[in-house]
Amino acid sequence: MELFFEQLLSRRDFLKKCGLGLAATLFLPRLLKFSSGQEAKFGFIKRKKALFYKKLSKNKIQCLLCPRGCVVFNGQRGFCRVRENRDGEYYTLSHSNPCALHIDPIEKKPLFHFLPATSALSIATAGCNFTCKNCQNWDISQARPDDTKNYEVTPEKLVEIALQYNTPTIAYTYTEPTIFYEYMLDCARIARKKGINNIYHSNGYINQAPLLKLIPFLDGANIDLKGMSEKFYKNITDGTLNPVLKTIKTLKEKGIWIEITNLVIPTKNDSRKMFEKLCKWIKNELGTETPIHFSRFYPLYKLPNLPPTPLKTLRTAASIARDTGLKYVYIGNVPGIPEENTYCPACGKTIIERKGYNINALNLKKGRCKFCRHKIPGVWQ
Repeated sequence: MELFFEQLLSRRDFLKKCGLGLAATLFLPRLLKFSSGQEAKFGFIKRKKALFYKKLSKNKIQCLLCPRGCVVFNGQRGFCRVRENRDGEYYTLSHSNPCALHIDPIEKKPLFHFLPATSALSIATAGCNFTCKNCQNWDISQARPDDTKNYEVTPEKLVEIALQYNTPTIAYTYTEPTIFYEYMLDCARIARKKGINNIYHSNGYINQAPLLKLIPFLDGANIDLKGMSEKFYKNITDGTLNPVLKTIKTLKEKGIWIEITNLVIPTKNDSRKMFEKLCKWIKNELGTETPIHFSRFYPLYKLPNLPPTPLKTLRTAASIARDTGLKYVYIGNVPGIPEENTYCPACGKTIIERKGYNINALNLKKGRCKFCRHKIPGVWQ
């Protein structure tokens, strides 16, 4: 199967490029398009029996995939819009039908301590189990698979694409991977057998049983820890905080490489108290060597009237993190600043020099600082 790359600048990408200040067009994702004539099909759905639900009376079911625990009547769908009750059986409508299929730098996930300067075959289907007011991908995350243009890509085909384009990693990203759980799990199993890594960028809103079933096939994760307040989670995401914290702790306990992203939204989660609480939690529960990314917010979706996050605020957050003892602190969505780089905590020299998604210098040797031989945590080979 042959593929070719096509640069696609959709309305959303245009807004992102203008608003996020990405340094060059080369940072835009490359859309994979099938040269065999296959095009994305509007509303293309592949139905498959869902995992993690229980049957109730009168053909109702309860979904057990995420903490929402949706009780779904016959003919209806859950909160995520992609799981449907058909005569008392639950089906996923987001299997083998991604609406996004890109090759990205691994740094875009963002993962800064995971195979730097390599690429990741990145996929998503429509839908999400959050309704974040700040969502950058709202046109697919807040849609149903019936309403997006979807490719037909089986797990076997996806792994074939990764092998063909020498991408060492498959990333489940853009929307919330939990909602296309069965597809992700099937892909990850096959990828593992072929020596391909699996990572996911998630909101962490998943129940423990499905998480534990997925973990044996995961190599890394970036979890959005959006704030340290239940009130913030309710107002901004329509979700809750505690299940996210539990997910993060479980990933850490099971040995999955994990990095944390905190999108800093002016007036919402940018108080000094919030930063201190978040950093102390990371230190106490995950350890000081866990990377934290403080990411700049730009006005999109339902928060168009807020300003972009001031760089001063992001630097305040980073300073608090370092004062708390965290060793790998980054600022994201602001290309070209020193806080994109990785510095050795022992000798202070630059180990990885970044500009946006580009790697300009890589001073690592077998996972150690090239200058002083200090061991740097991460996945390096």
